[in-house]
Amino acid sequence: MPLRHDPRRGVLLMLAACGLFAGMSVAVKHLSGQIHFIEMMFFRTACAMPVALLIMMRTQRGGGGIVGALRTRRFPGHALRATTGTLAMGCSFFALGLLPLAEHQALTNATPLFVTLLSIPVLGEKVGPWRLGAVLVGFAGMLVIAVGQGAFSGGLPEAAQIGLVVALMHGVFSAGTTLMVRSLSATEASTTIVMWQSLLMSGALALALPFVWVTPTAAQFGLLVLIGVIGAVGQVLLTEAWASAQVSSVAPFSYSSLLWAVLLGWLAFGEVPSFWTVTGALIIVAAGLFILHRELQRRRP
Repeated sequence: MPLRHDPRRGVLLMLAACGLFAGMSVAVKHLSGQIHFIEMMFFRTACAMPVALLIMMRTQRGGGGIVGALRTRRFPGHALRATTGTLAMGCSFFALGLLPLAEHQALTNATPLFVTLLSIPVLGEKVGPWRLGAVLVGFAGMLVIAVGQGAFSGGLPEAAQIGLVVALMHGVFSAGTTLMVRSLSATEASTTIVMWQSLLMSGALALALPFVWVTPTAAQFGLLVLIGVIGAVGQVLLTEAWASAQVSSVAPFSYSSLLWAVLLGWLAFGEVPSFWTVTGALIIVAAGLFILHRELQRRRP
């Protein structure tokens, strides 16, 4: 997909994508306790298949079709990438049923921190004191959220404690996914990565589906389809956003997902984030933006 060098377009698409993903989270949270989170994940990934085909048709050059897009010598890498992606989505969907929307979003925004840490053993990257310091500051932001919720004083219900841990595990698995994409991108086309991701994730969830299946009502089925459609459209907009401008222009606006989460959490569930959640979220965002700044400086010739 050619880079359009249109920062305004990229920012608008990023804001829209973050809004759609926040809306998808509202639907997932609404269905939590009624529909198993694995069933919701299946609908989310199944609807991503047409999106993957659309991206393939728009970006692939030289023909080859689906068979050409699937041709690879690194199947184990694709399998690992699909595994981490499935686990990350599972942690996110599961935690949504246990945490307020804003708190969930704040914790899942910690992915850049885990990417920085895992890049040391996985990719052999050297992390300087500035980026390492930013990681420590980001983890301090997570502690602020946890302490504010009473995680270490016995004031937090067990379900919410589990939600905090699972939301943080999402960051670990999401970071693993990011690093696998970095590794695979060295030799594989983006269409190959997307197609294998969609096929393997959908296949794994389809195998698990009979064990957790709950026949949805008409309203529930509509929400399940909506989860898939919103997630798929958001994925397209996100892809277009990254293709529209440089990372430095678009990436900071990905944190607008926190503002969407606060707004929709208040409108849909009457959730008002605490002072500690807002403070911790701002610390995590600041650490993530600083890591982005240092990453761009490091790559500058």
